[in-house]
Parts: sequence; structure tokens; C-alpha cells
Amino acid sequence: MKIAFFTETFLPKVDGIVTRLTRTVEQLVAAGDQVMVFCPEGAPSHFAGAEIVGVPAVPLPLYPELKLALPRPAVSDALDQFQPDLVHVVNPAVLGLGGIWLAKTRELPLVASYHTHLPKYLEHYGMGMLEPLLWELLKAAHNQAQLNLCTSSAMVEELSERGIQHTALWQRGVDTELFRPDRAKPELRQRLLGGHSDSDALLLYVGRLSAEKQIERIRPVLDAMPQARLALVGDGPHRQQLEKVFAGSATTFVGYLGGEELAGAYASADAFLFPSSTETLGLVLLEAMAAGCPVVAARRGGIPDIVSDGLNGCLYEPDGSDDGAGSFTAASQRLLGNLEQRNQLRLEARKEAERWGWAGATAQLRQYYLQVIRNEVPQLSVR
Repeated sequence: MKIAFFTETFLPKVDGIVTRLTRTVEQLVAAGDQVMVFCPEGAPSHFAGAEIVGVPAVPLPLYPELKLALPRPAVSDALDQFQPDLVHVVNPAVLGLGGIWLAKTRELPLVASYHTHLPKYLEHYGMGMLEPLLWELLKAAHNQAQLNLCTSSAMVEELSERGIQHTALWQRGVDTELFRPDRAKPELRQRLLGGHSDSDALLLYVGRLSAEKQIERIRPVLDAMPQARLALVGDGPHRQQLEKVFAGSATTFVGYLGGEELAGAYASADAFLFPSSTETLGLVLLEAMAAGCPVVAARRGGIPDIVSDGLNGCLYEPDGSDDGAGSFTAASQRLLGNLEQRNQLRLEARKEAERWGWAGATAQLRQYYLQVIRNEVPQLSVR
């Protein structure tokens, strides 16, 4: 097959969407497919055997890490030269809308996928009143596709309820060879501690430092557990605000980590805290679990697809009168309170992660592609 991706997010950015896309491209090329990726400029011209077409872009004012790329004639020329069998639009916004238009005008089979719960982000940027309008825009875009893929069963259900048609589950994946428990290293743990004395609990967060991630909710956990230490791995537009929130606490702002360093960070921590209640999946949760790091996360969105409370992690309720702070603290104390139980959670977390490889996720995706290309009704998986 010849597959053209249009994505608003790609290398050199680091996030769960980019991880899924890069692993998917690798798997597709390994299966013998030809791949072209249209994305905001800044990426390499080739990746894993795929051709990358960078499109001039401008930073989004509220979120400068994201860039808006406007389609131009060179995009349509490159697409026509490539002659794809199928177009896959990832999180259609601006460049993705161009991809939809190009696919429809050329009568190319079209798949779209939903990775970022943008309507729920709006309230964290003071624009919650725009949520109904955004849903209407998303519905208009996604309903151009023959198939709309979601990364969790909760998102399949919600998008269907919102009027988005032909939804199906694109199963999760994680690199269990890179992320594994034996990556733990004492020297890396010391780096995460950032000069703070080691204690009975090193807590870890990995991800964007942005408002919608609700990282402030970790501060009450630290206040309730004075012996705990926290490492925040990642960067983003909310960092300065978070430095004020965590001032005076035993918190280390580590910055970005990748590869074996990131795998070692997960494996070296005692618990992974992920307060966000806006996740469509939460790939970092699977990475932490693969590394044997027990997790505390919200009982919202795609997270319950991964985390079973009391079996392979702990879930908290994010919508209490205190914005979930009390529930989050209680769940963290529950996880850390019993060493024997925590060790059992580690084992079960690793078992869960071992069920989900990128090869299986991409094999499922290729089957969807073939069904769409043949104009067959896809066998829609919802779990």
C-alpha cells in the first residue's frame, strides 16, 4: 500500500502522538508499504524509509509548541506525484483539513484519527464556552472520512455520541523492549532527586508541562507526604507557573528525557503520578507500566482501558469539590502505603503492558486500511 499521512504534530516534537506515528511508520515500512508524511516544517526529510514533506507553519498563540501549517500548491503536487492508495489525517486542524480536501477532490480513500481531546482542553485556557462550536467543527471534519479511529474505548463511545460516524478502536501499543524494569539505575535516581535526599518515595511525572495536564494536583500529594520527592520530566508552556506552584517543595524539573534515559527514569521511580483527566489514552502510562512503575491516574477518558484500580495501579476521581486533590492524594497514599502490594502492582503493570506491542497495533491498522481501500464496511473493533 501507499499511505499518505497528514499530521499537525511530528518530529522533532516529543509527545504520545509523535511516538505512535513514528512507531507506526516504522512498522508500515517494515511490512513493505510506502509512506509519505505531510507535517509542519522542522522534521527530517526522511524517517525510517518514509518521505517527510515539511510545510511552513506558525506557532499557535496559546500553545507555541504546536504549529499550524497552511496547505499550499507544493503539498498537492507532492501528493499527486506519490499517488497514494489512502490518506490518513491525524487530528485534523489546519493542515489536516487540507488533507481531507485533497483526498475528497481526488476521490481517495480517507481515514481520520482522534488523539487529542481538544474540546476538554478549552476550559483550561479560559475558553470553555467554545466547546460546543469545536465539537461541531470536529464532527464536520471527521464525518468526511470513511473511518474514524480512536485510541480508547471511551473515545469511541464519546465521539459516537457526539455524532461522529464510523468510529473504531485503534489499539494501544508500547515498546516493551525499551521500557522494562531492569533499566533502573541508582545514578539516574539521584539525578531525578536533583540533590534532594533519597527517601521512601520518588514520585515521577512524564509529559508536557501544560495547563490541561493538571500537574498542580500533585502539590497536595507532596504536602501530605513530607518524605516524598517529585521529578517532573518534560517541558512546555506551563513550566514557569509550575515552578511557582512547587516552590519550596522537594521537586526537580528534569527537562526532556528520551530513549534509555527515559526508560531508566520510569524504572527508577517508586510511583508514576498522572493527574490529567483529559487523556484519550495516556501513552506514558503504558510506558511506565512496561517499566514496572506503578501508576496513579484519573478514572476518566482512555485511562481505565489501561489501569485497573487495585490490580495494576490506582485510579482517582478527578471531579470532587476540591478538583480531585483529596482523591488523588488518597490514591497515591494507598499505592505507596504497602510495599508488598506495590511490588504486586509492579508485576501486574508489566503484564498488562506486555499485551500491547506496536506490531499488533499496526497489523490491526493495516487491516482497517485494506477494508477502506476495498470500500468494504470495516469490522469495527471497540475494545
